Amino acid sequence: MIAEKQKKEFYRAFLEKNKAYEGIFFVGIKTTGIFCRPSCSARKAKMENCEFFETAGEALSASFRPCQRCKPLSPHACEVVQRLVDAVEQDPEKQWKEIDFKKFSVDPSTVRRQFKKRFGMTFVAYARARRMGLALKQIKHGKPVIEAQLSSGYESGSGFREAFGKMIGAAPSARQHHQVLTASWINTPLGPMLAIADENALYLLEFIDRRGLDKEIERFRKKMKLPIIPGKTGPLQQIEAELKAYFSGKLREFKTPVAFLGTPFQKKVWEELRKIPFGETRSYAEIALAIGKPSAFRAVASANGSNQLAIAIPCHRVTHSSGALGGYAGGIKKKEWLLKHEK
Repeated sequence: MIAEKQKKEFYRAFLEKNKAYEGIFFVGIKTTGIFCRPSCSARKAKMENCEFFETAGEALSASFRPCQRCKPLSPHACEVVQRLVDAVEQDPEKQWKEIDFKKFSVDPSTVRRQFKKRFGMTFVAYARARRMGLALKQIKHGKPVIEAQLSSGYESGSGFREAFGKMIGAAPSARQHHQVLTASWINTPLGPMLAIADENALYLLEFIDRRGLDKEIERFRKKMKLPIIPGKTGPLQQIEAELKAYFSGKLREFKTPVAFLGTPFQKKVWEELRKIPFGETRSYAEIALAIGKPSAFRAVASANGSNQLAIAIPCHRVTHSSGALGGYAGGIKKKEWLLKHEK
């Protein structure tokens, strides 16, 4: 049962089309019989004509049908984006042309805008980066540069080297043993997440709508001094599968190998976070005591907020000694949702 105070909060978020509330609630419109996401762009009903639900299933059970505009039963990803991402994965060496978009019945300008919003690059740049990633993999495994060049769609050797240099930072012949990081976009009930990994471990997992994520990624890139390209690695495939199982209630402990980038103190805190059992919480003071620094609860709170592996390293399970939730980089509503889900 949603409290009256929370209904007012939800209605305000609905009026503002606040994407931070995606997955937190759904709103049924009594006058039309439809239910929507918080960010729906349709004209807003008066509050007395709105009914709020925590799940889409509850809205359906109350006889509301899904809105055709915001499609509340669809994944949080834009459908066009997801279809094209899947198409690239099915044929990553493909060079896309105008006629290809017609086959998908999509407008190229819409695709360009959506990809720019989601990935910070156009679809053509995304597909090219994917091809370049394959080329790099081929070179790393000893394939001649000319073969990698042709398979990535570059007839001109100089054009290939220029594109390769912009992405990786050096000529292809010098990159045979060079490491790269791979980024993947993962849909969840609380909104899309960005995951970054190499072939061995997961380095970053954050909600895409996290405030300051772009700056965090830039700091991460400078720290690692490695290029980031779109694609899939073993750790990325594993964390995607584990997140799906976690949100469906079938997984309590993440096994994806992770790599910590932090100070020795931060790493000690993050390791302690992993020990918090599913469905339980610990206070900042309890974490400080557990790592042998009982007076460092403020430093623990800071380390907790610096965690770059949301959900997998359960910083959402840490609260104040008073019982107050405390902060959460992904948004307090997500923290509430995660704790409720685990209980």
